[in-house]
Amino acid sequence: MKIIKLDAIDSTNTFLRQLSWEQKLDDFTIVIAASQTAGKGQMGTVWDSEKGKNLTFSVFKKISCLENDEGFYISIATSLAIYNALKHFQIPKLTIKWPNDILSENQKICGILIENVIQNSKMTAAIIGIGLNVNQTNFEALPNATSLKQRTGIHFDLDEVMFQIAGQLKKYSELITARSFEILKMEYESLLFRKDKPSTFKDKTGNMFMGFIQGVADDGKLNVLLEDEIMAEFDLKEIKLLY
Repeated sequence: MKIIKLDAIDSTNTFLRQLSWEQKLDDFTIVIAASQTAGKGQMGTVWDSEKGKNLTFSVFKKISCLENDEGFYISIATSLAIYNALKHFQIPKLTIKWPNDILSENQKICGILIENVIQNSKMTAAIIGIGLNVNQTNFEALPNATSLKQRTGIHFDLDEVMFQIAGQLKKYSELITARSFEILKMEYESLLFRKDKPSTFKDKTGNMFMGFIQGVADDGKLNVLLEDEIMAEFDLKEIKLLY
């Protein structure tokens, strides 16, 4: 495991991708920044973080065993790795909000952004970006956010938390290599936020509707049971689960 520590960078994902173009990277090369000026989240959102208080890092993970349409299993493995790392630190009431936000008591504690590396039409690696709220306690602009310190009252060592996540990520990456997809999927679905509960969704036109989360398809689409026992699949651009 090679670790590159930076004081400030626009985005660790962007930095790591550029580095992968310039040189051959070792598996599990990690870039960690004390501050990100343009941290990225899902659907173009920005990850805002106080300098030196949180974990903002990206992992270069070689992937050669997946087909291009199986990339969601990287998201599943990463979500489970972070979930179990936080469970190790006794963070309460953890769940995974589809597709890969980690919640504690229904508030977001961690976001994940995965960018696949495709060469000659084949997936060869993934750049796994992780933004975890650790010691920050002021979230005035983000009412649905929380941190490890807010949840426990404990001040955490950032390196200790990062190494725990990296260790869990290695463990779950081995399940991907073994193509143990059913094991990964079953564990992931068992931890899904609001699974089997009546939930409100908003579609891309702004219309709201009710449904029950049943699980996910192999390509990562969300399976939702609608009225009249109709099962529908939605991708990230088509639906938003409301709190």
